[in-house]
Amino acid sequence: MNTQTIENTDRLRELGHASIGRLLFKYSIPAVIGTVVMSIYNIIDSIVIGHAIDDPNVVSGIAVTFPVMNLATALGMLIGAGSATRVSIVMGQNDKRMAEIILGNSVQLTVLIGIAYITLFAIFLDPILRLFGASPNSLPYAREFLLWVLPGMVLMNLTFSYNNVMRATGYPGKAMYTNLIGAGLNMILAPLFLFGFGWGIKGAAIATDISMLVTAFFVMSHFFQKKSELHFVRGTFKFNLPVIKSILYIGMAPFLINVAGSSINAIVNNSLLHYGGDNAIAAVVVFNRFVTIFVMIVIGICQGMQPILGYNYGSRRFDRLMRTLWLAAGAALVVTTTGSLLGALNPRAIASMFMQDEAQIQCAINCLRITTIGFWMVGFQIVGTNFFQSLGMAGKAVFLSLTRQIIFMIPMLLILPRYFGLDGVWSCYPICDIIATIVTACMLAWQLKKIVRTADVPNS
Repeated sequence: MNTQTIENTDRLRELGHASIGRLLFKYSIPAVIGTVVMSIYNIIDSIVIGHAIDDPNVVSGIAVTFPVMNLATALGMLIGAGSATRVSIVMGQNDKRMAEIILGNSVQLTVLIGIAYITLFAIFLDPILRLFGASPNSLPYAREFLLWVLPGMVLMNLTFSYNNVMRATGYPGKAMYTNLIGAGLNMILAPLFLFGFGWGIKGAAIATDISMLVTAFFVMSHFFQKKSELHFVRGTFKFNLPVIKSILYIGMAPFLINVAGSSINAIVNNSLLHYGGDNAIAAVVVFNRFVTIFVMIVIGICQGMQPILGYNYGSRRFDRLMRTLWLAAGAALVVTTTGSLLGALNPRAIASMFMQDEAQIQCAINCLRITTIGFWMVGFQIVGTNFFQSLGMAGKAVFLSLTRQIIFMIPMLLILPRYFGLDGVWSCYPICDIIATIVTACMLAWQLKKIVRTADVPNS
């Protein structure tokens, strides 16, 4: 056994034997840095565009592109999250050949799905944007941005998919560097293209495309190197129906989360347009961008948690599985509680980062004060949902994903705004956060009791 093979074996073995606290720190910190940095892609675009173009409608235009981009992201997560979870579980079962087959099938699925959705979005772009709340004033900005950024979405999907697999096979630091490279490049190019070259909103989109190209090249090159623990092997690219089904089954949970989020964004944006106009749609940009930072930190914690849970579930080390869950849930609660306090106590400073118009800023202040009331609970809800996904329990993860986004949010949006107007729209967020967290806690308690009975481990 050569030195590289021993190193790779030790890299995976530690998932089942090293201290849980040290492992979660080792895997989560790079993931947190990576996810937060990735979120900077869109945050930078929003800040730079909002200050570079002297038209309040540009912020609203960018807002209605979010649901479309979320749909593209959802299709990438369908493959990325599903393949990473399956790889973790089969590696825990010492089935490296199956992991290689999963790897080979994933790249083809990602590219084929990407080509399909880019074609459909390009053909039906204007009707889709109107569906998601574009007004005659904001539509030109939304159209121009998406036309230029859509080609790069397949590259983003490849990056996301294989970044997760890279982390799941023992390379959390390298996965972090992938995101740092792309976001750092975007931070340089977006202001240059907007202010220096005067390319307008098109410049921000081109900067994003170039950054996606570089990150995709970096992450894919890892899997062409034979020294990597898991790499592309001849004979594993042939479509394997059972493998494809297993990837899609597990990836369905994060996919539906994002599809549900995009659907809700369409309903929310149309409600906001009706009760508050373009200023209200611009205000929700501030809320979404602000909470995205904290949500991405929690998702980074979940990404660090996923390989530990998957490996120990595959090797039936349920005591380690449970310790990982509670440590991750505690960390996530601290993160979202911090976000909730900042949003409630300093909304003007946050709003002023993204917009210049005073009427829009006032609307955003009111939005932040109401929407962040229940945000402190969201961390626990996200970790609970990802716990089921990491164990391959896609049905339960999908249900928990849909509780907040669809089951609770849609009725609230149909009822509260009729009585409370724009404040009724904002109030839907904290109410749904609270109810969804309660449901998650109940399901998690039931599942953990079942695990304790099955494994005969202490409930601690």
